[in-house]
Amino acid sequence: MALVQKVKQFVLDVRQEMSKVSWPTREELRGSTGVVIAFSLIFAAYTFGADQILQVLVKLLLTAN
Repeated sequence: MALVQKVKQFVLDVRQEMSKVSWPTREELRGSTGVVIAFSLIFAAYTFGADQILQVLVKLLLTAN
């Protein structure tokens, strides 16, 4: 099969598969985005807190001479 024919077949297959996709509504997309942003902020706060605690512990261990 020639390269051009393979590319044409690929594009046709992609179009066929994309027609099967169930796309979210605008409201569903906004809700999901809100959840992702909220989780990211919570995870960032947790990571920051853990980093601060570990930083203090390491300083205590290094200066405990």
